[in-house]
Amino acid sequence: MRVVIVTESFPPDVNGVAHCALQTARHLVDRGHAPLVVAPAPAPGNRLAAAAAPCPVVHVPSLPLPGYPQVRVALPSRKLAAALIEHRPDVVHLASPFILGVRGMAAAARLGIPAVAVYQTDLAGYARTYVGAGEAAAWRRIRSVHGAADRTLAPSTASISDLEAHGVPRIQLWQRGVDTVRFRPEFRDQALRREIAPNGEVIVGYVGRLAPEKQVELLAGVCGLEGVKVVIVGDGPAQAHLTEALPGAVFLGRRTGDDLARIFASFDVFAHTGPFETFCQTVQEAMASGVPVVAPAAASPVAHVHPDAPPFLFLHGTVDVDVPLRQSTRLADALTAAGATADVEPVPGAGHVFRELDETALAPLVDRTADFLLTHSGGSSLARSDPRH
Repeated sequence: MRVVIVTESFPPDVNGVAHCALQTARHLVDRGHAPLVVAPAPAPGNRLAAAAAPCPVVHVPSLPLPGYPQVRVALPSRKLAAALIEHRPDVVHLASPFILGVRGMAAAARLGIPAVAVYQTDLAGYARTYVGAGEAAAWRRIRSVHGAADRTLAPSTASISDLEAHGVPRIQLWQRGVDTVRFRPEFRDQALRREIAPNGEVIVGYVGRLAPEKQVELLAGVCGLEGVKVVIVGDGPAQAHLTEALPGAVFLGRRTGDDLARIFASFDVFAHTGPFETFCQTVQEAMASGVPVVAPAAASPVAHVHPDAPPFLFLHGTVDVDVPLRQSTRLADALTAAGATADVEPVPGAGHVFRELDETALAPLVDRTADFLLTHSGGSSLARSDPRH
C-alpha cells in the first residue's frame, strides 16, 4: 500500500503530532508498505536531524511561527500536489490538519484520493488561551476541515464526544499506545536523582512544551513545598517566564529517546498541568515508567485510568485559566498527597493504571492505523494486504 502522510509537524520537532507521524511512518515501513511524508521544512540547522526519517520526506518551504519559533508553518507550494501525483498513494493520512493538512485534503480531493484526518490538537482550547476568544470560530474550522475527510480518527472517547457535539461526522476511535520497552521503571537512575536533588528531595517532574496553554506556572506553589524539587523538561516560548515563575526549579531543556526515559523513571511524581489535551502521551509515558501522576481532571487524562485501578492518577480538578493562583495551591496539595506514596522507588503495580494491555500496547494500535488506512484504499485488513500494491 502506498500512503502519503501530510503532517503539520515532523522530527526534528518534538511534540505529539511529530511523534505520532513518525511512528506511523516507521510502522508502515516495517510492515512493507510505502509511505511518503510531506511536512514543513525544519530550520536550516536541523536538516541533518530530519534526514533520519524511516521513509522519504518532502519538505515544503516554511517560516517560524511569530512568537513561537520552534513551530514551523508551511507556505503555499506546488511541492505538495507534485508529491501526491508522483507517489500515487492509495490513501492520504492527514496528521492534525490545519494549514498544510488542509491543502493536502484539497489536493487529495482533486485527485480522487481518499483521505483520513487525525484529530490531535485542541484548537478551541488554544484559541481560548492565546486569544481569549474565538472558540466558536476554532470549532467551525475543525468542523470544516474534518468534515471534508473520508474518516476522522480521534485518540480518545472524550475527543469523540467533543467532535460529535460540534457536528463532525464519520469519527472512529484510534487509541494511542506507549513504548513499554523504552519507558520502564527499572531505568530509574539514582546518580541522576542525586545530581538533581542532592538533599534527597521528592522530585516532581513536568515533561512537555513550555507554552502558555500548558500552564506550567501552576507548579509555582509546588516550588515552595519543603523537601520537593521541581524538574522541568522541554522548551518553548514560555521558558524565560517560567524560569522566573518557578524559583528553584531545575530546567533540563529538550530531552528525547533513552535519555528522556531515564529522566521519567527517576521522577517521584509526574505533574501534567495543561487541560487542553486530546490524549496526553506524557501521562502514559510516566505511568509506564512506574511514576504516579497528578493531572487535570479533564477527560483525556482520566481516560488513561482503568475504573478498578489503584489511585495512581491524582486529579487536581478542572484547571480554570482565570484563577491560576487558587489552582496552583490545589495542585500543590495534590502533589503533596502523591509524593507521600512515591518514596524513592518505583510505585509498585503502577502498570495497572493502564487499560487492558491489548488496547494500549504500541504495535497492535499502530497495526490498527494501517487497518484504518486500508479501509479507505479498498483493502480489508493488514494481514491480507499486499505491500507491493
